[in-house]
Amino acid sequence: MSKQFDLDKLLKQGEIKTELELERASLAARKLRVLSKKDPELKSKRKKITDLIIAYESKHWRDRKSISDQQIKESDKSEQVVQNEFEFFDSRKKLIRSKLKKLGINQQEFGQILGHESKSYMSELMNGIVPFTLKDLVVISKLLKINLDKLIPTQLNENDKLNIEQKIKSLGKPKIKLDKDIFAIIH
Repeated sequence: MSKQFDLDKLLKQGEIKTELELERASLAARKLRVLSKKDPELKSKRKKITDLIIAYESKHWRDRKSISDQQIKESDKSEQVVQNEFEFFDSRKKLIRSKLKKLGINQQEFGQILGHESKSYMSELMNGIVPFTLKDLVVISKLLKINLDKLIPTQLNENDKLNIEQKIKSLGKPKIKLDKDIFAIIH
């Protein structure tokens, strides 16, 4: 999986630069629409991300005649990546909530354990709008008895896979290869 989406970083960056960022921002905006009904302080983030989406689309998708096949292909590919990420984060959220329920802890109380006092920030973490820190994930794993592979996205995007395959090939080490979605050492 490509670098994990971080809405706060994107807002600080001040612009959407790629189709993948556009797809991730669009999903975040949809999630924020729902979350902001319960937590009004998220409305300003939603407004800012929506403005960035509109600016990107106006720049890159406005003139239908200049839209290339490559751009459409990139958009389709990004949409699939974001769909996979959504499914992962939704599954992770359900798993964490299930474990919290068994322990009689609500999401806000768990946020306090992790050191996150803001209810809205904890919602953003749980919904994959901003990433958990590595420390958060380790605490979640240890405290809730969840394997890290259920908490951390481990898929590689196609570009990363190709780059890694090329590097391994250039090293001339036949015992190391990229096998489907994982690294495998051949003995």
